[in-house]
Amino acid sequence: IKVDREERPDVDRVYMTFVQATTGSGGWPMSTFLTPTLKPFFGGTYYPPKDKYGRPGFESILHRIASLWGNNRESVIEQADNIMEQIANAFSGKGKSKAGSTSESSSVNSKVESIMAKAQGLLLKGALRFQSEYDRKYGGFGGAPKFPRPVVLNFMLSVAHRLLMGSTATAGDQKNVPELKRAQLIWSMCKTTLLSMYRGGMFDHLGGGFHRYSVDEFWHIPHFEKMGYDQGQLLNSYIDAYQISGDPTFEQVIRETLLYAMRDMYHTEGGGLYSAEDADSLSVEATHKKEGAFYLWSYQELSEIVPEDMPLLEYVYGIKKDGNIRSVSDPHHEMRGMNHLFLLHTIEEAALQFNKSQEQIRERLDEARRKLFEVRSQRPRPSLDDKIITAWNGLYISAFARAYQLFEDEMYLRVAEETARFIMNQLYDPTQKILLRSFREGPANIHGYLQDYAYLIMGLLDLYECGSSAAMDWLTWAVQLQTKQTELFEDKENGGFYDVAGDDPSILIRFKGDQDMAEPAGTSVAAMNLYRLYRLTGDESYLKSAQASVASFEEEIRNVPTAVPQMLCALNLLATSPVYIVIPGDPSSTDTQRMLRETRKHFIPNKVLLFADMPRGQVSTVASTVQRKQFGEGTGTWIGSDLNQSGTSCSTVDQLRTALSRYALSVNSLESVDMTQSSGSR
Repeated sequence: IKVDREERPDVDRVYMTFVQATTGSGGWPMSTFLTPTLKPFFGGTYYPPKDKYGRPGFESILHRIASLWGNNRESVIEQADNIMEQIANAFSGKGKSKAGSTSESSSVNSKVESIMAKAQGLLLKGALRFQSEYDRKYGGFGGAPKFPRPVVLNFMLSVAHRLLMGSTATAGDQKNVPELKRAQLIWSMCKTTLLSMYRGGMFDHLGGGFHRYSVDEFWHIPHFEKMGYDQGQLLNSYIDAYQISGDPTFEQVIRETLLYAMRDMYHTEGGGLYSAEDADSLSVEATHKKEGAFYLWSYQELSEIVPEDMPLLEYVYGIKKDGNIRSVSDPHHEMRGMNHLFLLHTIEEAALQFNKSQEQIRERLDEARRKLFEVRSQRPRPSLDDKIITAWNGLYISAFARAYQLFEDEMYLRVAEETARFIMNQLYDPTQKILLRSFREGPANIHGYLQDYAYLIMGLLDLYECGSSAAMDWLTWAVQLQTKQTELFEDKENGGFYDVAGDDPSILIRFKGDQDMAEPAGTSVAAMNLYRLYRLTGDESYLKSAQASVASFEEEIRNVPTAVPQMLCALNLLATSPVYIVIPGDPSSTDTQRMLRETRKHFIPNKVLLFADMPRGQVSTVASTVQRKQFGEGTGTWIGSDLNQSGTSCSTVDQLRTALSRYALSVNSLESVDMTQSSGSR
């Protein structure tokens, strides 16, 4: 039985855990052999077709398995039972109390109190762990192969914000220098990493979008696969960085990545974005697929396409006659003599080198890239995985919605809303209020997993903040999905959420995702959604569920914080006072749009955006409080940490900008300290 692990991550998780437990490693492709009761008794990763290099081939494995099953069936079944029992015990016992329900509830509450009391220290400990892994020379966290891990950037930027706010609160108008310097260092690490990923070969400098990871420490040669979950997450990382810095380079990355997604990954028949593009493709002259063939260039080919600009391309993109790919990046010499575009020098440096203006250099490079893109478009493309996965589309919805908020490009809002409607129409059962996992030539008969609910709810909450005419519809749907998610997945005894609903008897173990890796754990995203919903609705059950979710990760947060950076983001939110921003008036009016535009420029991860004249959907206590304060046209945008207390009312954009700057992480706020004065005050 061949299983698509992206459609059935629940199946993959069970048998990958077995392979890792019995062999010490894992990976794909994976093969496991099961008893009739679906319990695995033998498995491994890649097997060559025939015996090779001292490794048994798949045919030899089949003969041995047949012999083992025929001669020792009872022993094999007993061994399979024992192994799965041990694995099940190891995971089912995680975080569970041995006492009754009252003690279990008490245990969860005590864990919540414990972790909230230690939040500041745990967050700083996590930041220091990542700081120790930072590559000071090339950027990134850890060595080769280098993965982007946007969840790390999410956490580090949230900590930088926390430190900046703490430094101001500690010292009044004079910032606390040690905390400020730590915030500056974290921002520097994140900025360098984001710029290094863009300038290197991880980014497609002709077509936009990011490849999967870098095989070397230089961010030069990637594994050329392009994944939807990377695009969605990295877009949000660059949006954060643009809010903090206003750096036009980050805007360029955002726009080119969005263009790639709309041009190459968008399902034009109703909305939705495809999953991935393969790393391998046919080169023009080859008969078999090769890694990166679509993206690599010979020097001769480049010279024929843009002969007049070769000196400039050599300088800017590191092009060489004998190829620019280091042997360490290509140990099997499959790319020998080829060139992969990466930014060796900036436009500013090229302008000095060639005695031209920056605008002249930019125009020549844009024209050269256009010509190369046209030629590349005629090559055989990598295979397209045209599944539309609900979870990954939730990430895309979030990114397109937030990009619209920044740049006010109606196309971004249209893609976000069309994708949300596509999921509602094709991958949602309104009667049962359940999501389906994926779509390809029709919906797959696979119920959604925790990730599908959590990622989509996150996207809908960001879509709500766009303030479109459908804003309250998206918030209402998010609330409905959260109710169903809680019903299907929540571990009410121990906190957190299971990855699967538990209604499929063929899934032998009901796991809880406890690591934020290439994709954040469902519980990590759910905890942040629950906090946001609590602040939007005032429903205390959301807060309690969010706190219990974070507390269920206490062991990981204390011992291996580098495994759970997104959950650390949730802890940070729970341990930080909110910044309510109440927008009065019609969101589509010119005056309100000006205030919204200013609000969206600032990086305030703990902000809660409320539209005063949209009570429908803003249910419970928040709606009544907003209405009671009688916000309306002409009252000004209101900012404060408690809706029941007094705050700051801003009637002009300048007033709003000044007020928001007190709560935002920005390059200006990081550089605004008077080091001499502050040092003297200590």
